Amino acid sequence: MSVLFFKRFLQRPFQIASIMPSSRALVERVSDKIDFEKAGVIAEYGPGEGVHTREIARRMRPDALLLIFELDPAFSRDLERQFADDARVQVVNRDAAALPDELRKRGISHCDYILSGIPFSILNIEKKRALLQKTHDALAHDGSFIIYQVTNELKQHATLFEHSDSEYCLQNIPPMFVTVFRKSNKRNGHAPPVMQAREVSRHSMR
Repeated sequence: MSVLFFKRFLQRPFQIASIMPSSRALVERVSDKIDFEKAGVIAEYGPGEGVHTREIARRMRPDALLLIFELDPAFSRDLERQFADDARVQVVNRDAAALPDELRKRGISHCDYILSGIPFSILNIEKKRALLQKTHDALAHDGSFIIYQVTNELKQHATLFEHSDSEYCLQNIPPMFVTVFRKSNKRNGHAPPVMQAREVSRHSMR
């Protein structure tokens, strides 16, 4: 655990939600849910000190784009330092609800995957459902929303998604539910076009 993480936890325990960063076992469990061959655009909510971010960046394609939304300014600055030499990773010091706006700025239609470790259980019901709606709308029609949480209460709210699968990772402090919400791959009988990787790469420059 870094000194920065511990300090931010002491200052904002409800926002950080866990006294320790994710374990290696949890990081691998979550990353294994992503098909990196097809993942052209990935977004991450609440990366903290970046343990999941580093693994995603290590595995993702050279032409992929990773947008990370970190509201905490200290974490955001540290993430910018960590990924200063990787143009595929863009740090956004804004609330996760800004995802649609940030996609529009870059001329990107959808994400293939969205990952989140933010504690949905502490959000009020209106904000929770609004973020779920924006997340669902921002995903490609065969995209997935992957969360790791202490509780699995979000399943009762995420009814926009057609399919969900959960598993429990005991090799973490605290243990976490890992849930994958999948969006249907078709609407009105037709699968919509997905942005090509070469288009994504044009928007991945800082």
